[in-house]
Amino acid sequence: MKRLQKFDTLLLASFRYLSRTEALKKTAYIGRNFIMAFELPQLPYAYDALEPHIDKETMNIHHTKHHNTYVTNLNNALEGNQELLSKSVEEIVANLDAVPEAVRTAVRNNGGGHANHTLFWEILSPNGGGQPTGELADAITSKFGSFDSFKEEFAKAATTRFGSGWAWLAVNNGELEVTSTPNQDNPLSEGKTPLLGLDVWEHAYYLNYQNRRPEYINSFWNVVNWDEVAKRYSAAK
Repeated sequence: MKRLQKFDTLLLASFRYLSRTEALKKTAYIGRNFIMAFELPQLPYAYDALEPHIDKETMNIHHTKHHNTYVTNLNNALEGNQELLSKSVEEIVANLDAVPEAVRTAVRNNGGGHANHTLFWEILSPNGGGQPTGELADAITSKFGSFDSFKEEFAKAATTRFGSGWAWLAVNNGELEVTSTPNQDNPLSEGKTPLLGLDVWEHAYYLNYQNRRPEYINSFWNVVNWDEVAKRYSAAK
């Protein structure tokens, strides 16, 4: 019994040191009823850190209410499915055909919501803005002609996405691509790798910008973490 208690203590201690990616996985300690579900990731900055471009109240509600609901619903949909629970949310979203049909729509919506928002928080920074440099900058210029031309194409994708959805800069077959998806769909489901994503659901901007989506899109560029986007590009190309 003491040896079991010691093992439990060590196991719990190890969970405290899980990486962010590992923390997004659902793992189970079978036989001791210890279950670690997909978790809401902590933001790498304060809720007011992106002001005035994205306000504190929006960030708080967006993170603790909307994103948290996606996490909760994803956990409920995958309860008991040990094979899927052993995967990252990105792996699940990239292979939706492997999800049982009975819960596939729930996983598509809520797994997508979890993956999308996790990326979104990471590509934002209070020290963001400006322009990318290095290989990413060269790739953007090569594909779109200039950084300004890229911004125009991205803004068009975000502005013209009818209803709710996302605008993306993604890698598709080694090439940069601007695209948009409805609802919480993710480019991973289409075999693409997302680098930069902008949430254009009204909950992402309505408190501060009301129906002025183009103004929100324009403000977004002031908080983009290009270093993070560049890292994702280096890993994806």
